[in-house]
Amino acid sequence: MKPQFVVVAVLAIAGLLIAAWLLLAPRSHPATTLSGYIEGEALYLAAPVAGTLTQINVRRGDQVAAGQALFVVDPSQLAAQRDAAIADLAAAQAQAADARQGQRPIELAVLDAQIEAAQAAERDARSQLVRIEPLVRQGIYARARMDDARSRYDAARANAVAARRRRDAAALGARQEAVRAADARVSGALAGVTGAQARVRDLAPAAPAAARVEEVFFQRGEWVGANQPVLSLLPRDQIKVRFYVPERQVAAYRVGTTVRFTCDGCAQGLTARIGFVSPRPEFTPPVIFSRGARDRLVFLVEAYPPANTALVPGLPVDVETLP
Repeated sequence: MKPQFVVVAVLAIAGLLIAAWLLLAPRSHPATTLSGYIEGEALYLAAPVAGTLTQINVRRGDQVAAGQALFVVDPSQLAAQRDAAIADLAAAQAQAADARQGQRPIELAVLDAQIEAAQAAERDARSQLVRIEPLVRQGIYARARMDDARSRYDAARANAVAARRRRDAAALGARQEAVRAADARVSGALAGVTGAQARVRDLAPAAPAAARVEEVFFQRGEWVGANQPVLSLLPRDQIKVRFYVPERQVAAYRVGTTVRFTCDGCAQGLTARIGFVSPRPEFTPPVIFSRGARDRLVFLVEAYPPANTALVPGLPVDVETLP
């Protein structure tokens, strides 16, 4: 046999031995750490109706406190509806106060006309509600539009009930019935005010929790569609550690168990409490760059560090294995 063939054969055998060692060594010497990374679940803030963005109070990267104002979509139209509802409430309250002072002579024909007008308004409001409901379910209209139609229908129905009660009170001379009718109209007007104020507040969302502004998608003066996110927030309590546990070790990782982890540039002694363990195995995802864990069946585990821990999503981490 020629010497060069001997050299080639030796090199080939050495290559096979090295490959076998690389494949089997990690299995014979279990790793003391598990690979993972930091991930955050963002919140997307939007208004339920379309309009011009009149205010944007934050910038990308800002830290916001719970309850802090974030942005405002043009409230002029809904503010006018709110003011009209407040005026209706004041009129209803005045009529209720007048009813308690005693029933003055009122022509029944006038009251009948008021009943017909109130019933016509009720039928019109109901027809609009029936027309809008299927369009909202199909996603053509925003849900706020159906809420607005339902609020108008409820107010119209309450007005119709109040008109009938006033007519009965005048016919029978029953002062107590007139008072109750007036109170019913006050209740309907108050419901209209509450709904209008809630719709106006929806145009100026506040931060639900302490968070960092991740993205700002619109600037002041731009038109924003209904339910279209204006910005995204990353709450401090929505940052978590995601890591992968080999199938033979997953039994030790239970919800509520505390794990220790490290990362480059992070403080020492970081811990996180397990909040989720996947019930299904998977092959190690490509985001985990670990030759020793390649092609192993693993289980995804999510653990939540304390909310005041400063961690950056995407940062690789090493999680200490549990005994």
